[in-house]
Amino acid sequence: MKDSQVTDEIIDEAEVIDPQAENADESLDEGADDAVMIDDRIDDLQRELTIERDKYLRLAAEFDNFRKRMTKERIEAEGRGQAELVRHMLDPLDDIARFAHVDPTVTESSTVVEGVAMVEKKLDKSLRAAGLETVNPKGEKFDPALHEAVATEPAGRKDEDGTVSQVYQVGYTFKGQMLRPARVVVRQYQ
Repeated sequence: MKDSQVTDEIIDEAEVIDPQAENADESLDEGADDAVMIDDRIDDLQRELTIERDKYLRLAAEFDNFRKRMTKERIEAEGRGQAELVRHMLDPLDDIARFAHVDPTVTESSTVVEGVAMVEKKLDKSLRAAGLETVNPKGEKFDPALHEAVATEPAGRKDEDGTVSQVYQVGYTFKGQMLRPARVVVRQYQ
């Protein structure tokens, strides 16, 4: 019986000597669980990062395609607009071609002048239909946004101050955009 008493005492001492052995095993288990959870979280974050990176790359590619498509469409629209303008000018151009091939020995100069005046009216009408407007400001107030003063002359009355007395060259706007300002002489009252 003595042996069994000794054995019991050794077991009791082992429990007394290392009561943390059980806690250490639990700590190891908890540490392993934490490491597994951290590894799982890292894997989840890496998957999310990969998904977001793919979304970003797709979006960047879509935007690049959109930009290229818009550039192509803008160039095509510009070409269609120019073609439409040229289409408006075809009839007057045909008339000019007819005059270029007239025999001057049998055609009177007054006929040619009348024909050119008709072609000018036709061309003006065609360009107006396309959106061209003439700026011819004789007698109007000087507007630096539409007119370019090339000279001044004295005004006879105070109410004529700042008005256009002569137009050297008419100006043009196209659908509201200034193409060329009218070159004018402006009256100044002194």
